[in-house]
Amino acid sequence: MNRLSDPTPDDYSRTIFADKCQLTLAAGSGGHGCISFLREKFIAEGPANGGDGGSGGNIYIQAIRGETSLHKLARRGIVKAARGRNGQGKGKGGQRGEDVLIQVPVGTVVREISRRDPAAEEEEQASMDSAAEDEVRGQWRRDKWILYPSSVPSDYAQTEFPHLRRSQRLVQLPAPIHLDLSQPMETPMLLASGAIGGLGNPHFVSKTYPRPKFATKGDPGMTITVELELKLLADVGFVGLPNAGKSTLLRAMSRSRARVGSWEFTTLQPNIGTVVLDNHQGRPQLSASRVTGEPRTQFSIADIPGLITDAHKDRGLGHGFLRHVERAQVLAFVVDLGAGDAIEALKGLWHELAAFEALRDREINVQSESRMIDWKAFGSTAPSVSAHEAAVAKNGAGLMINSSTSQRLPELTLKPISTKPWFVVATKADLDGAQENFARLQSYLDAIMSRDEDHPSGLKNSWHGRLAALPVSAIRGEGVDRIPEWTVSLLHD
Repeated sequence: MNRLSDPTPDDYSRTIFADKCQLTLAAGSGGHGCISFLREKFIAEGPANGGDGGSGGNIYIQAIRGETSLHKLARRGIVKAARGRNGQGKGKGGQRGEDVLIQVPVGTVVREISRRDPAAEEEEQASMDSAAEDEVRGQWRRDKWILYPSSVPSDYAQTEFPHLRRSQRLVQLPAPIHLDLSQPMETPMLLASGAIGGLGNPHFVSKTYPRPKFATKGDPGMTITVELELKLLADVGFVGLPNAGKSTLLRAMSRSRARVGSWEFTTLQPNIGTVVLDNHQGRPQLSASRVTGEPRTQFSIADIPGLITDAHKDRGLGHGFLRHVERAQVLAFVVDLGAGDAIEALKGLWHELAAFEALRDREINVQSESRMIDWKAFGSTAPSVSAHEAAVAKNGAGLMINSSTSQRLPELTLKPISTKPWFVVATKADLDGAQENFARLQSYLDAIMSRDEDHPSGLKNSWHGRLAALPVSAIRGEGVDRIPEWTVSLLHD
């Protein structure tokens, strides 16, 4: 066999991939109001002219095409919007805090784990405490008021502080947040809104206090902990035994620099490649469109680590591998024509997938029966309410809303693996004896389509569509041109 096309070691690249991460979103706090007075010649005691504090920055999210992994966000861990600037003299308001935009791949699911919202905590406290209105008026509170420089709280012992407005927020998504970003977004969506800035001293001018020497502090920002998870890993997922030629096939179809080798488990995490259908330099290779009607210029491929026997029992890479298979729209089973009977290899792969699907169904049933999302105040025996009518609680750290005491979210409910379109890629077709092996494989697939043979998964409601076995020699680049055409037809259907 001609192995002149084998890549050299310096042609490999390390793939950094993450399909699940937790992220802490910290919206910006509001800037403080300013205590200032007009100073001009012949004006002994000028009026108050302190500016208001700026609002804190917001945090937005947007699903875009081109992103394939969450590893950039997983490394950050905390996303923090800028705080609003303090107000200044001469009536100058503080600058607004800078917003933060989070860009995620299409197919990302955002679920809230917990949140801390001081504004909601204050509102709940006021509604539960009938005397809260009286406490806000007439008392100095360190967390609310700013005093004139060089003064102390004792100087204001006889001062009746004005009534304070309650903390406010911009438009905010109802808790708990649960977003399914399955389509690309033209405009970002607000996740966490910044806090309102404090008021300058002109807001408190009255007959009693014509020159107030106090202003208010900006509201603290809210903090939300969310879990991001990819529901859609790629358009096509390569499923096969170790050393079946999946990484070599990926390199032959795309510009991926995945590592290849003649040993098992060369790939330990998914490698994502992109097959370009239209590079906008002439006539496209294939004319296809998405479900939304927009032209399809490319599709993504996931080279998933190899599957071994009893992977559904979490052996080898186990459930970590099988979880990636669930997140592909179309499955391409890669079988090695030079490593034994291709039919038995295909049946073995489907046996593991079917066993894993049955296991996941049992887990989902158990979770749906035993898991109850209970929103109630910590330490209270109040009856539970719905998620959208979540009760809030008062504690030392602020408002915390939790979906469960264990802080663990249930697994995503995805489309069953057996109902996904699939086809077979027979690699190493240039080896001796591969033609007879491929002929038997093709006859087996024809029998499945004619319903003479059962679906290899053995499950009901499995996908029964057009099946094909495409013989290729990935290392020589022979036969791989047929794969994009067949894949696009399945994605279109």
